[in-house]
Amino acid sequence: HLGLPVFNTVKGAVRETRAEASIVFVPPPFAADSIMEAADAGIKLCVCITDGIPSQDMMQVKRYMRRYRFEDRMRLIGPNCAGVITPGQALMGIMPGSIYLPGRVGIVGRSGTLGYEAASQMKALGIGVSTSVGIGGDPINGSSFKDILELFEQDDDTDAVVMIGEIGG
Repeated sequence: HLGLPVFNTVKGAVRETRAEASIVFVPPPFAADSIMEAADAGIKLCVCITDGIPSQDMMQVKRYMRRYRFEDRMRLIGPNCAGVITPGQALMGIMPGSIYLPGRVGIVGRSGTLGYEAASQMKALGIGVSTSVGIGGDPINGSSFKDILELFEQDDDTDAVVMIGEIGG
C-alpha cells in the first residue's frame, strides 16, 4: 500500500483524512451500496466508473439520495463514465491526461471515447479544456447534461462547452 493508509470504510477515511471525493471501481452488484456508503460518509463528489449496474440498483440510489437536502446531496458522476478532469490540476477517473490541453472550453459527454476524441482534436487545434466531465452512458445517471451545464455556467474558467451524446442513447 506504498506507506499510505488503507481504510475499511468510507466513513473511516473521511474521519481520518477529511476526504471530500470518492471514486467507485467495484463489480456491478456492489456499486449501489458503495455509492450510498459514500453519501452517508459525507462525500461531496462521487465518480462511479463501474459499467453494467442494474437499472433497479441505480433507481434505489436515486431514491436513497433524496433523503439528503439538495444543498447537502452528494454529486454523483456516472455510472459507466470516464470521470472528470481539469487539465493540469486534477483527474478523477480513467481519462488519458496527456490528450488534454488546459484552456477555457468545457466538455460534457455520455461517451468516454468520443470525449477523448474531442479533447484530442481540440488539442491538435490549440484549443484547451477547462474541465471535461463524462456523465456516463448508462440509462440512469447521477448527473445529467443539464446539471453539468449549470456548473459550467457558474465556472469563471469556462467560456464555451462542447456537448457529446452517445451512439444509440
